[in-house]
Amino acid sequence: MSKLFHWYGSLGLATKQFIYLFTVTLLLVMILAWNNLRESESLLRNQVVRDAEMLVSRTNQYIDASLDNVENMLLLLSTQSDILEDGKEDIALQTLRKFADYNNSITKSLYIIRADGKVYASSQVYYEIIGNPYLSELYKLALQNYGGINVSEPYNSPISGDTLAYVLPITDANKELKGVAVAEVNLELLSMQITPMNYQSYVLFTKEGNVINRLQFNDKLLPYKPSSYPRTLKDDFQEQLVSLKVGVSSIQADSSKSLVAVRSTTNRLGWSLAAFIEEDYFYKDLRKLDNNYRTAVVIWVAILLISAYLLSRSFTKPIRRFVEKMDRLHDLQIITKLTVSRRDEIGRLTQSYNAMLERIQNLLQKTKAAEEQKKEFELKMLRSQIAPHFLYNTLSCISSLAKQQKIDEVRETIRSLVKLLSFSFDKQSEFVSLAEELESLRMYMYIQQVRYGDQYTYKLDLDESLLQYRILKLTLQPLVENALFHGISPHNGGLITIKGKTEKGMIRLYVRDDGIGMSRDKINKLLYGKIEQERSRHRFTGIGLRNVHDRIRIHHGEHYGLRIGSRLGVGTVIRIDIPLLLDKDENLGIWD
Repeated sequence: MSKLFHWYGSLGLATKQFIYLFTVTLLLVMILAWNNLRESESLLRNQVVRDAEMLVSRTNQYIDASLDNVENMLLLLSTQSDILEDGKEDIALQTLRKFADYNNSITKSLYIIRADGKVYASSQVYYEIIGNPYLSELYKLALQNYGGINVSEPYNSPISGDTLAYVLPITDANKELKGVAVAEVNLELLSMQITPMNYQSYVLFTKEGNVINRLQFNDKLLPYKPSSYPRTLKDDFQEQLVSLKVGVSSIQADSSKSLVAVRSTTNRLGWSLAAFIEEDYFYKDLRKLDNNYRTAVVIWVAILLISAYLLSRSFTKPIRRFVEKMDRLHDLQIITKLTVSRRDEIGRLTQSYNAMLERIQNLLQKTKAAEEQKKEFELKMLRSQIAPHFLYNTLSCISSLAKQQKIDEVRETIRSLVKLLSFSFDKQSEFVSLAEELESLRMYMYIQQVRYGDQYTYKLDLDESLLQYRILKLTLQPLVENALFHGISPHNGGLITIKGKTEKGMIRLYVRDDGIGMSRDKINKLLYGKIEQERSRHRFTGIGLRNVHDRIRIHHGEHYGLRIGSRLGVGTVIRIDIPLLLDKDENLGIWD
C-alpha cells in the first residue's frame, strides 16, 4: 500500500486529478448502476409476485366455484331418495346421466351406492365391464360424516382416471340411510382450465401434500420422478409443499435451480394452490438495462480521457512554464518579477508569486538587521558579564570568613565563585541545559546567602523532564538578581519561587517574588523603554530584564520572551516563554 501511495505521489498534477476523478466517478457510476439494477429487479420482482398472488387468488376462487357445483349436485341427488327404491333402476340411471351431462365441466363420473350394495353409474356399461374397486372405501368415507359431504384423497379410477371423489349419504324423510352419492371430479379438465391462469408452473395439493392437478409434460421447472407416468413430483420436493407458508417464499427445485413460490390460502376442503416462478425470470428483462449501463460507462471513460487531455494542455502547460521561470531564480538580492498576462488561477498564482518575492526580500532585510542586533547584544553581554564590584565584595566576604576560621564556608564559597565564573566565561555555546542554568543560579544564590544571611530564600518547583531542554545562558540569573535587589531587598527579605511547565508546545518558566512590586509604567519601561546599563556593586552582571527579553526574541522569534505581572505591595511574577529545544535543535532559529 505504501508503494502505491508513493507511486501516486510521484505523478503529475493532471494525472493525479485524472486518476482521482476517474476512480471516484467510476465508483459512483457503479454504485448508481448497481442500486438501479437492484431497484429495478426489486420492482419487477414485486410486480410479478403481486400479479402471481392475484392470479393464484382468482384461480383458487374459480376452483372453489367449480367445486361448489359438485357439492350442489350431490345435495340435489340426496333429495331424490325415492329413485333408490326397487323397480326405479331406470329412473336412477337416467337421473345420473342427466346430472353428469349437465356438470361435465367438472364431473367425470357419478355413482349411487344403495345400502344393499347395488351400484348405479352415469356410465353403467363401463362400470359393469371395468368396475371401480374404490367404491367400497368411498361408501365408508361417506358414513364417517353422516349428513355432510366428505372428500377423498386423489386416486386413479379405472373409469375417471386421476380423480378424487365427493361423497354424501342419501337418507329418506325419516333419516333412514338409503345409499351414498359419489361424484368423481375430472382433474384433467380442471387442470386444463386453470393452467392459463398461472405463471409458468403451479401445483394444486391437499393438506397432506398429495397433488390434485395433472402435471404438464412440457413443465421444465418442477422436479419429476424419472420415467413416471402420469408425471409425479419427487418425494423431497412434494414434502416441501406442505411446509410452504401462505404468501411468497423460496423453494429449492434441485441443487441448481431456485424457485419463488406463491401459495394461496386453503379453501373449504383444505386444498392449496402454489404457483412457481423461476428466480432467473426476474433477471431476463434487466439484461438490456445492464447493457445500457455498460455502454454509458464506456462512453463516460472516453469523454473523461479526452477531458483529461484537454485539461492537461490548458492547465499544466502554463504551470510548467511558470516552474521553469522559478527555477531560473538564483539570486534573491536581484529579483525580476514575472509578467501577469492571465486573469484565471494561473494569473493569480503569478501575482502571489511576485508578492511572495517582495515578502522574501523584506524578511531578508529583517533577518540581516536582526543578526546585526544579535551580535551587538552578544558583544554588550560579553563586555558586561562580570561586575567588578560583585567580585570585589565576594572576595571581601571570603576574607572575612577566613578571619573567622569558617573553613567550610570559605571552601564552599570559593567553589561556588569558581564554578560561577567558569560558567560565565564558557564561550562554547550560547545555550545550556536548564539543569546547568539552575546549577549556576544555585551557586549565585549560595554566594548571596553567605553575604546576607537568610534574608534571601528561594524555592524550585519544576518537573524533572524539563531539565534536558536547552535555554539561553544567563536567562534566569538576571531575573532572580532583579527580584533580589529591586523587589525583596527594599522589603527587608522575602522568598523567590521558580516554577516551570510545558504548555502550548513551549516551556513556561515563572520567577515569582513577594517583594514591593512595581507599577505598569515601570514594567513597560523595563521591557520597551530605552536600555540604560545599570551598574551596581551588588549585581553579578550588567544584563537586565530588557536584555534577556530581546535575546530570547532575537533567537526564537516574537512569540517568545518575557511577560511581567506585578502589584504594588504584593510582589512580581515574570513569565519566560521559550521553545522546546534539545541539543540537536539549538542551532535552528524559529522565525516568523
